[in-house]
Amino acid sequence: MSKSKQSGPDSSPNTWSVYLVRCGDGALYTGIATDVARRLGEHQSDSGKGAKFLRGKGPLELAFECPVGERGLALRVERRIKRLPRKRKLRLIEGQDSLEPILLAATNSLSE
Repeated sequence: MSKSKQSGPDSSPNTWSVYLVRCGDGALYTGIATDVARRLGEHQSDSGKGAKFLRGKGPLELAFECPVGERGLALRVERRIKRLPRKRKLRLIEGQDSLEPILLAATNSLSE
């Protein structure tokens, strides 16, 4: 299955992106990074720099990626995606849902 990538506000080197990884067992992991390819490599390696949740759950596949901007916004978007039901996450990955409403809600929220 190919990776879904949506366009975001900016894709400069310091821009934070939100991403979803599909595990070998079908589980979905949501994270943020400035360099998603590097971060996925950390998750896949035995270096200990990857998320504990993903250890032993390979093979890992980047399923979704979208640049969102500053770190604070990326954290708010990540939190909102993590709260979504699995079906909504899958629709996001498949391109049937847009990240736009989540971005707008996260941008408009002062704190959670």
